[in-house]
Amino acid sequence: MLPLSLLNAAQNKPMLVELKNGETFNGHLVNCDNFMNITLREVYQTSAEGDRFWRLKECYIRGSTIKYLRVPDVLLDTLKQEQLRARESGRSHRVAGGPGGRGKWAIDLGISCSRLIRIRDFPGRGGPPVRGGTHHISF
Repeated sequence: MLPLSLLNAAQNKPMLVELKNGETFNGHLVNCDNFMNITLREVYQTSAEGDRFWRLKECYIRGSTIKYLRVPDVLLDTLKQEQLRARESGRSHRVAGGPGGRGKWAIDLGISCSRLIRIRDFPGRGGPPVRGGTHHISF
């Protein structure tokens, strides 16, 4: 699971954020961006020593200062189940040689939508380089 997908799923959920300097922030996630900069609302800030506390209406935290984020375990379980369901529903429409396989699949729309052809020796992930610039198509 990617951290940004987890953060996007955690919007409007409570979370704990610890910074590299030891300060902690407890609040609800309002927004996050690709740099993991986050905005929290209804925030309780705790000093690094743990002896001082502040209540903030809203705060912005730069992603590069974050040491770790803690989200509710229920959110992790829910997100895993959603990803598993999405993966399973995607597999029903997929054919052999799907993600991670070599080569590419293409649909021959000139004949019918159900007829698949495999373009062999097409440079996919980690596949051998194509010699002579020609592609062999098998039906």
